[in-house]
Amino acid sequence: MIDESGTRDLASLVVARIGRLEESGDPWEPYRLLDHAGRPVAPAAAFLGELQAAGRTAATQRSYGMDLLRWFRFVWAVDVPWDKATRVEARDYCRWIQVGRKPATTHWRRSAAPGSPVPVSALSRGTPNRVTGRSAPGPTYAPATAAHGESVLRGFYEFHAEAGSGPMVNPFPLARRRQHGRADAHHNPMEPHRRERVGRYRPKLPRRLPRRIPDGAFNELFAGLGSHRDRALVAFWVSTGARASELLGARIGDLDAGQQLVTVIRKGSRAMQQIPASPDAFVWHRLYQAEVHGKVPAGFDDPLWWTLRSPFRPLTYHAAYRMFVRTNQALDMNWTLHDLRHTAAYRMARDPELPLTDVQWILGHAHLTTTQIYMSAPADEAIASILAHHVRRSQQPAMPPLQAPGYRSESLNVLFGEDGW
Repeated sequence: MIDESGTRDLASLVVARIGRLEESGDPWEPYRLLDHAGRPVAPAAAFLGELQAAGRTAATQRSYGMDLLRWFRFVWAVDVPWDKATRVEARDYCRWIQVGRKPATTHWRRSAAPGSPVPVSALSRGTPNRVTGRSAPGPTYAPATAAHGESVLRGFYEFHAEAGSGPMVNPFPLARRRQHGRADAHHNPMEPHRRERVGRYRPKLPRRLPRRIPDGAFNELFAGLGSHRDRALVAFWVSTGARASELLGARIGDLDAGQQLVTVIRKGSRAMQQIPASPDAFVWHRLYQAEVHGKVPAGFDDPLWWTLRSPFRPLTYHAAYRMFVRTNQALDMNWTLHDLRHTAAYRMARDPELPLTDVQWILGHAHLTTTQIYMSAPADEAIASILAHHVRRSQQPAMPPLQAPGYRSESLNVLFGEDGW
């Protein structure tokens, strides 16, 4: 409810976990947003169709669909039609997603009812993992989720404003322009231009450094994998620097063991690119092929990766993700699949005999500045270096004042006395 001053009580607002984003299996509509009654949400379907026409992948449509699902759950909770939403609803939504908690999930092991109050201490992100240093996901949304959702919803309402099917004024406005001075008046010409026109309610995100897996932790993680397929996958990921979805989309014909090359389709540009992999990755893959020989199709255009149990199905990203999560949980770690890409990039960038432009090419970065972030020391190395500095400082013998070089002893006696200290 909104009081007379135009303020909505967000503290008591309960956003129910209703509706869902459904994978349809239809190539013309990979994902479908459904309301609480299981009916398709037409404005969301039109927007996802626009994304497909613009060449966005099914994974991108899923990501945008999840942002739309959060927004529709919010407008359903405040009882405002999506096409009647104003900047008040957009502002309150951005406040709620940055401060409030995620919609409660009803689970048979939990006795707390959805919408029950949660102590403030439970809203924290948790203590960092002892190995990775990364905090586990908490009951609140991450700042990156809030920022991404704001951008998606602004594009959603821009699309419907142009189509004449939504409000004439976008509820998610851009940031206010500066009132005085010309644009980029103080810009350094040696640095790239930043995106000055951002959303007014888009939160600022801290600059995150890539998180690579140290060699000792990687060896422990690799030893915990339970099959030749999983070992082959991780060996390819950590040696090629390919994204998880790029490698999982490869076909049998994309693998060239003779030249140690694998062909992937890049996530952003959708371009096909051959990238080299380590010899041990092909060894593990050969062992995996021997295990599944005669059990899965082995044609030129058949998928390269399959599930391990019958009925055999092509391995999806979410199945590979769950495999990696189970291995992490057994070792009390929380590395991610994308950390394998960061690890490969770090190893390549820190090799003095490997040009950085070659690393840029194999990672598929559009700008060299993106690749350069892997040149800096990771957090664990920086922490170890500073701790070693403190140890060296503590081991240095203290020099008595009376023996300080460059000072006359009689002058020090006047200052400190005959006995020094």
